[in-house]
Amino acid sequence: MDITVSADTGIVATASFDNAVGIWTGRDPEWLDGHEAAVKTIRFLGQTKAVSGADDNKLILWDLETGQNTKLEGHTAKIMGLAVSPESGLIASASWDAKVGLWNVEDLTPVFLSGHSAGVNQVAFSMDGAWLYSASVDGSIIEWDVAARAEKRVVDRNGFGINVLVLGGEDFGSIPWIAYGTQDGVTRVIDRYSGARLHEFTMERRPILAMALSPDGKKLATGDGHGYITVYDTRTWSIETDFKAALKGPIWALAFSKDNAVLHAGGIENIVYSWPVDGLSKFDPMATKTPDFLKLPETMSNGERQFARKCSVCHTLTADSGRKAGPTLYQVFGRKAGALPGYSYSETLIRSDIIWSEDTINQLFLDGPDHYIPGSKMPMQRIVEPKDRTDLIDYLKAAAMPNTSSGDLE
Repeated sequence: MDITVSADTGIVATASFDNAVGIWTGRDPEWLDGHEAAVKTIRFLGQTKAVSGADDNKLILWDLETGQNTKLEGHTAKIMGLAVSPESGLIASASWDAKVGLWNVEDLTPVFLSGHSAGVNQVAFSMDGAWLYSASVDGSIIEWDVAARAEKRVVDRNGFGINVLVLGGEDFGSIPWIAYGTQDGVTRVIDRYSGARLHEFTMERRPILAMALSPDGKKLATGDGHGYITVYDTRTWSIETDFKAALKGPIWALAFSKDNAVLHAGGIENIVYSWPVDGLSKFDPMATKTPDFLKLPETMSNGERQFARKCSVCHTLTADSGRKAGPTLYQVFGRKAGALPGYSYSETLIRSDIIWSEDTINQLFLDGPDHYIPGSKMPMQRIVEPKDRTDLIDYLKAAAMPNTSSGDLE
C-alpha cells in the first residue's frame, strides 16, 4: 500500500495489507507487527525511528533499534497518509475522519485540524515546515499555517476526489509547485503560491493512486489503477516514460531510491519491484501470474470463484498463512475461532465460542462478519445467494481439508 525510502540511510520501508511494516536492508525484510488492520502508509523519522498509519485508525511510532512501538490514538477512521517535518518537529496524519492530525515528535501530543468535508487522503509539509498541505476525497487541497494550527486557504478544488499529492520546485530554483493525482485520472500541477494551474495530464486511465518525487526533484512518477507508471521531467514537464508496469491490478505505491537511480513500486502482489530509472520500459512488468481474485470467472468453479472474490485476498488454503492479513483456512473445519497459534486475533473473536463448520461458515456470510461477529477484523461482506454459500463451503471442504473426505464433516 505504500513504500518510502530513508533520506538518511537509503533503507526501504513498506506498508502492506497483511497488517505489517517491512524494513528492507536487503531482500529479506524485518517485519514489524503491531497494527490490527491493513497498513496504509509509512514514513521514516530520522535514522532510528519510523511512523506508520493503518485501517485500525492508529499511528504506530517504531523504534527500529529496539523493535519497541508506541501506539498513537485519536483519529476515528482509517489513516491514509503521513508526512514528517524535521524542521517543525511534527508528524502530520491524514484520516478518513476528515481531519488532519499534528503530532509533536517529542511528547506525541496531537492537535486535530478540521476543514475538509470528507476523508483526507494525503498530507505534505513545505521544506521549511511552516506550511502543511492536505488533499481530500472532497476534491480540495487546503494550506495550513503550521505555527497557528489553522487553515490559511483552499489552494485548489477539483471535481473528483484527490488521492495523492507532492510538493516540489523549492530545491532547484523554480516556482514552488504542487502536483496531485485525482480519482478521475488527472495528474495536475499548480503554482503553490497562486494556485494557478500550470500543467495537466490525462491518459484516460483512472484513478491516480501513487505519486513520488525523486530526491533531486527532477522526476515525478505516478501510478494508476490500470497498472501504468508515468515518469515526468519536472524541469520541462515532458513525459519521459509511460509503461505498463503491472500485468494485473493497480499501482498503489511508488518511491525513488536515495540516489535517484531506482524506482520501487508495489501493487496487488506481495512483492516490491525495483527498476533502474533509466530505461524503465525495457524491464519486465510486475506480476508473474494472475492473482486468484483477478482470474477470468469462466476459468473457475463457482465455489472457487466465491473464495477468490471473498476470501483469497486475506486467506490462504495452505498450512502457511503466507503473511496474509487473515489466518490460513487450512483445516478450518472443526477449529475454534480465534485459536490458530501465531495470529493476532481481535478480542471479540478470541472470546467467541464459535467452532467453524458448514453451519457457522454459512451463517457468517449470510449475516456478514460485522453482524455475525461484531468487532471482528473481518471486512464487511455478504454472500446473499444460498447456492453461492453452499458452493463456497464445498470448495473449502475439498481445498482446505485435503486429507478429509466430505463425509467425515457431516
